Amino acid sequence: MMPPEITAAEETALDKALLDALNPLASAMRARATGLPEERMWDADPVDVTLSILTTWKVVDAEVKRLTAIAARTAGSYGASYEQLGAAWGITRQGARKKWPEAIDRSASAAETSFIELCGGSAELSRDPSSGGWRWTGQGADGSREEADGASHYATKEEAAAHAGAFLKEHATDER
Repeated sequence: MMPPEITAAEETALDKALLDALNPLASAMRARATGLPEERMWDADPVDVTLSILTTWKVVDAEVKRLTAIAARTAGSYGASYEQLGAAWGITRQGARKKWPEAIDRSASAAETSFIELCGGSAELSRDPSSGGWRWTGQGADGSREEADGASHYATKEEAAAHAGAFLKEHATDER
């Protein structure tokens, strides 16, 4: 996935919004650190002032990381997989799992199962806790058993059901 691109105008607007938000926080943090009033923040050695700004950006960076983790957990709570989270962030599935280990509740995901009956056979659909994707296991009306191979997992329950349904249709018995 390509990293999201923003236009020059969007970047300029974002920079302005971030700097507008940063200035009051930087002033308050500097005042607490030096004991000087906020309005005197800029009346100091330029190195001290710019280091105050850098310190404030670190606080903002930590807050952005916290809010990002909340967004990842929210997406996971709605059913996003680590593969999808990674794609949104421009990293691998494993990278997303490492970055946001709590984004997907594996215990809740592992408990999700559904059953379908079609063409005289049945299949169980379940969420794979390791990938966050969906898998299926089925038994056709002719007694054939099959499951999604170890490398296959599907992004949605509906996609897994479609593959299971194709298997069940293929292994239906002709009772005419």
